[in-house]
Amino acid sequence: MIKWVFLRAGQRPVPRPVATPLVWTAACATALLFVALLNTVAGQTRPLLALTVLSVLATLLGFFARFTAAPGTAVLCWLFLNGFAIPPTGTLSWTADRDSLWLTCLLGATLVGTTAARVAHARAAYHSLTPASAAPSSAVNDEPHTA
Repeated sequence: MIKWVFLRAGQRPVPRPVATPLVWTAACATALLFVALLNTVAGQTRPLLALTVLSVLATLLGFFARFTAAPGTAVLCWLFLNGFAIPPTGTLSWTADRDSLWLTCLLGATLVGTTAARVAHARAAYHSLTPASAAPSSAVNDEPHTA
């Protein structure tokens, strides 16, 4: 016999974040891919475009990660931004004002993505809960209620 059940019936578990090494591997691979793509399409003269693209990437990666993965994700994205998106290619440099701002932007983007994921998952878990059934009244009082 076939029993029809709505897909939304029952409680759904809250999704668990992805393991940190997997997030960092994805950060390395996709940051390298995006920086290489940007260098071929727009050239190395537009580091703010690369920062924007890597910030969006950090936000997306943060959506699947734990909070403990945020600093490493930001540093990995910054390494590809600093090493390959600005001239001279392949050389890491540190300019205090610029690089600290870039690291802050990337870390903030990762934390925004992680926070948004936690809020969305908590909200979904809250909405998946069904209210407890109302308890039937055990005693019926026939007397009129006086105020």
